[in-house]
Amino acid sequence: MVPRVDDVMRLCCELSAHDQIKVAVKNSTKGAMVAGGTAFVGGLLCGPPGIAVGGAVGGLLGSWLTSGQFRPLPQILMELPPNQQQKLYNDIMAILGNLDWTDAAQLIALVMGSATLQQQVTAALLNYITKELRAEVRYQD
Repeated sequence: MVPRVDDVMRLCCELSAHDQIKVAVKNSTKGAMVAGGTAFVGGLLCGPPGIAVGGAVGGLLGSWLTSGQFRPLPQILMELPPNQQQKLYNDIMAILGNLDWTDAAQLIALVMGSATLQQQVTAALLNYITKELRAEVRYQD
C-alpha cells in the first residue's frame, strides 16, 4: 500500500506527544523583540548599565509575553496547511525510505519499536519545526 501523508502526520503527533514537545510559533519572535528593544532603550537612556537593566527587564517581559503561548506540537501539526504537511511528509519519508506499512498504527509501532528510527524521525520533525515554522521548542518538565 502506498504511504499516506495522514499516516506520517499521525506518527509525528504520536512522537511529539510521547516526548511532550510544545512549541511557540509566532510569539517567540515577539518575546525576543521585546527583550532586545528594552535593552536598546536602556542603553540609550543609561549607557552600559542601562543595557544590562533593560536586557534583564526585557527578558522577563518577553518571557511573560510568551508564557502560556506554547501549545502541544500535535495540535500545531494537525493545523498545518496541506502544502506544509506535504513538506514535512517528504522530510520524514527521506528517513523512512522503503519502510512498508498498512496503516498509521503499524507505522507508529514500527518506528516506536526502533530507537534509531524514533530518534531520526524526531530529529527531522524538530528540524522542520525550527527551520520551516521558525518555532521555539520546549520539552515538558
